[in-house]
Amino acid sequence: MPLDAARALRQSVPMSDDNPPPTMALDSSATECPVVHETESGQKLLQFLQRRLNLPQAMLHRWVRTGQVRINGCRCKPFSRVQAGDLVRLPPFAIKMAAQCDDPLPAPARKLRNSEDAASGPPLPPLVGSSGYLWAFDKPAGLPTHPGTGHEDSLTTRLAQHFANASFMPTPVHRLDKETSGILLVAASYAALDEAQQALRGQRMVKEYVAWIAGRWPHEETCLVRHFLRKDAVRGFEKMCTVGAEAADGKEALCLVRPLIVEDGASLVQVRLLTGRTHQIRTQLASLGHPVLGDAKYGQARPGSPLYLHALRMILPEGASFASLPPWVGARALTDLPEPIGCGDGLPSPPPLVCGVFPLGGEGATISPLH
Repeated sequence: MPLDAARALRQSVPMSDDNPPPTMALDSSATECPVVHETESGQKLLQFLQRRLNLPQAMLHRWVRTGQVRINGCRCKPFSRVQAGDLVRLPPFAIKMAAQCDDPLPAPARKLRNSEDAASGPPLPPLVGSSGYLWAFDKPAGLPTHPGTGHEDSLTTRLAQHFANASFMPTPVHRLDKETSGILLVAASYAALDEAQQALRGQRMVKEYVAWIAGRWPHEETCLVRHFLRKDAVRGFEKMCTVGAEAADGKEALCLVRPLIVEDGASLVQVRLLTGRTHQIRTQLASLGHPVLGDAKYGQARPGSPLYLHALRMILPEGASFASLPPWVGARALTDLPEPIGCGDGLPSPPPLVCGVFPLGGEGATISPLH
């Protein structure tokens, strides 16, 4: 019987309409015939097996290819997509092999298996809100999104600790730089992760930031800022630089910038990203002569200075909105949430191969002397 027909005939498995809160870890303990949870729906079979069993991929691939793993009683392929309620039959020896596996699980700190272990670790950042299986956290400055050289602690690590037994490991949809605070989306199901990342790639999700920048911002109204960026490999560490539009490896970077506070020494601006390049806001503003305050990489700040860049707001395609005010205090504090930046009657069309600052509501442009 074909796999699709078997799915149509199988007894339906009731699923909850409520998304699990970030304090609940759904059990993913291995059984000889596990049922695909709704959070796992849409994954490739190999992904599902690796999460459930933590065995070598080549071994799992061989089991599927030889028919020892089946979905709803039917032969399948390693890259078949599993759906909620599917019954995945495993070889009788698979559970024993998984229990004897001494290697650590792929996700960081996945070995923490109970609530006491999770409770003893660092807490998750504050939860701002949720929409279905999407959660919005308020990431503090200093916490990396992913672990890396020199820092084991990260949001990903903490999620792994708190949801070690979850059927799907809650996963960041995007990333924020370590020293950038603010809204960061986490998907608690594969379908939510895939849908949110597609929305980001398709520019159907609004991402806004606020930043204190050096100097007096010279534009009174919201402007479109356009550059072409590439990674600078000469320096030996990750840094972006502006290039001419004709450069083969240059990628277009677009954002909208609205002034909120303009002073001689520093200005507060609101930025809506229209593309998602690495370090885009920091690179573009620095290229215009207004680096983000506290930016040691693109400005003149000393290492260790606080970075005045905050992910202010994210708006999902269906309209759900998450926002948080930056943690800044004193003269740099922002106490009221600004309205989202709108595009009005549409964006201006910059001349081909021209970088610059283009007013939204008028003719002409202020061209930046970048190249």
